Amino acid sequence: MTAEETWRLHEIIAVSKQIVFFGGAGVSTASGIPDFRSSGGLYSQEFQGLSPETVLSSTFFYLHPELFYDFYRKNMLFPSARPNAAHHYLAELEKRDVLRGIVTQNIDGLHKDAGNIRVYELHGSVRENTCLECGASFPSESVLHAEGIPRCDCGGVIKPNVVLYGEPLEKYVVIGARREITNADTLIIAGTSLSVEPAASFVSDFRGKHLVVINLDPTPADSRADLVIRENVADVFAALMEMEKESCQ
Repeated sequence: MTAEETWRLHEIIAVSKQIVFFGGAGVSTASGIPDFRSSGGLYSQEFQGLSPETVLSSTFFYLHPELFYDFYRKNMLFPSARPNAAHHYLAELEKRDVLRGIVTQNIDGLHKDAGNIRVYELHGSVRENTCLECGASFPSESVLHAEGIPRCDCGGVIKPNVVLYGEPLEKYVVIGARREITNADTLIIAGTSLSVEPAASFVSDFRGKHLVVINLDPTPADSRADLVIRENVADVFAALMEMEKESCQ
């Protein structure tokens, strides 16, 4: 990333009062969580002759829960992952009360780990799991360390609170996310190709002043953006933090 791009991003953030961050898998790659849709990623592979989309569907979960959990534990849970520079910088922006919300397609929970409160997890979170019988809640460790199908003490199957293929997004999360984007004066889109619907269409609600795109590959939003940065998201925010630190000395 050039110094000019870093400075321009700093300038946009400095004059903004209601920033919304819309992020995808590229936000968490520096934390060791793979971008599943990249070349050679999880979604280009097969599991026992089935596509990941099939295994991660609600139909497959209910028909073949043991196979679902075999795949889920191996490919969707990353207990050692920690927030990276992007997560930490966004947490600092929320403390300054200029970041109004994070709308994320990720299910890893790292934004909340970093300290952000106003997080709209469009596809749910692996950190939250619910018994389908009694409604009891369980942490991800209960799923990770269970043998076979994780079950509640009542005997019910525990289901991750993630949106599987074939399931709708949670109504009130969608309402909140779209409200924040509509009211934002600056929208930062990062680490997403904007190819997953319906989440990707939410950015069309933005009517504010500044649109920033940070992504390694082109996105449909590039033509509308004030600033497009073709770099890893964590590297961009690490450079921004370093520049702001130096300017304060």
